[in-house]
Amino acid sequence: MFTAQGPTLRELAVQALSSIERGYDLLAPKFDRTPFRTPDRVLDAVTQALRPLGPFSAGLDICCGTGAGVGVLRQLCEERVTGVDFSAGMLAAAAAATPADANGPAVSWVRADARSLPFAPAFDLAVSFGAFGHFLPRERPLLFAEVKGALRPGGVFSFPVLAPPGPRSWLYWALLGFDVTMRVRNAVWRPQFVMYYRTFPLSGVLVDLDRAGFTVELRPLPELGCLADGSPRARLLVARKPEDA
Repeated sequence: MFTAQGPTLRELAVQALSSIERGYDLLAPKFDRTPFRTPDRVLDAVTQALRPLGPFSAGLDICCGTGAGVGVLRQLCEERVTGVDFSAGMLAAAAAATPADANGPAVSWVRADARSLPFAPAFDLAVSFGAFGHFLPRERPLLFAEVKGALRPGGVFSFPVLAPPGPRSWLYWALLGFDVTMRVRNAVWRPQFVMYYRTFPLSGVLVDLDRAGFTVELRPLPELGCLADGSPRARLLVARKPEDA
């Protein structure tokens, strides 16, 4: 599916009928050959937008998957970078794909649930790419509180936000159809596989970040283009933990 080296339709079906953790363990060896991996142009745009906010000492990639965000952090952080994910298969694939760099920051991998991060406030920068669909809206406050707890005072939590497609777009209906299919699947099949594309609206995210104690700004990512009305197609959300926290 997607490429000759990617997962087959049968492999994707088995993954979709598994738990989230088991599903990603199965998908991990071929994940980077699917459209689910964050595109390099998004990673590059985020890297350039975050660079002026540094310097950063330690970085954390939340729900790191196969390590795309770790690659961003290795360009921005001077001392160490940590990728955290609850799929052992994804962590193994990430570690295997990350080249050693004696002149770069130290890289480590931690298996943990993002809703219960095992870290003291030791990071200057936390990022996440493409993982928020795995959290139900009621879980966002806990997720954001855990991220805040892992950041040093003044630390930054950042991720890209894409403009939602309108109902005249084929993508709008494709994402709606996917979410409806997943809701039906989770209503009739166990274990559940939580992955939705329409449960992370910017308005609700901003409210939850504010309640968690972050100050938030949105920065355009012009490298990713503009909509017909001239507004940016993507923005970088920058949430900062207060210095006196």
